[in-house]
Amino acid sequence: MSEDRFSGWQRYRLVVLVGVLVGLVVYAYGGALLAKVRYQPQEGDVLFQSLPNPPGLDLVDAIEGASGSPYSHCGVVVEKEGEWYVLEGMVPVVQETPLSKWIGRGRGKFTVYRLKSELRVRIGAWIAEMREEMGKAYDFRYRMEDDAIYCSELPFDGWKRLTGEEMGKVVELGELNWEPYRAVIAEIEGTDELPLQRKMITPKNLARSEQLEFVLANGLKRE
Repeated sequence: MSEDRFSGWQRYRLVVLVGVLVGLVVYAYGGALLAKVRYQPQEGDVLFQSLPNPPGLDLVDAIEGASGSPYSHCGVVVEKEGEWYVLEGMVPVVQETPLSKWIGRGRGKFTVYRLKSELRVRIGAWIAEMREEMGKAYDFRYRMEDDAIYCSELPFDGWKRLTGEEMGKVVELGELNWEPYRAVIAEIEGTDELPLQRKMITPKNLARSEQLEFVLANGLKRE
């Protein structure tokens, strides 16, 4: 009888353990799975997310804090061989990442914007412009130059080359809330002389561009 009670206790512990493991999986990936159900991708969609920020990635804090936005990364949805990808300026280079992997990176939380209806005829040409940057290194210094590319610069530059128009408001570093992140910026620049006149397009300002319209907020607020 004691053996029956013991085996019953072991079964109970096993059920509890399995329940905990399932709970952890749902916590870690449930947002991404739910997002797949809610979000119906279209080519040219611009997705924004808050990157995970483990110790040593203070750049994420600086991007979000200086711009006053949860958006620290963005990319553009593209279709390739019947599958969905996100074309992004990401470490180490401009690349196309499977949409499911991209969503999972941000713990399932992201916000979707889309070109306004009258502009969608340009999506193919816009994506072609962005794909010209494939393989270029990620720009940790957020310079608007052609030798390296950061996330929001990729769609901005592609649209400007295609149309001559700016997608979003370009700002200078000195206009942002840069002071709390002085040490991070100085470390990236390799000098205490900060480039406060450096022009940049932040993910926040890209999302607010007149060419885009809000579609869906999945865990992150709209700008």
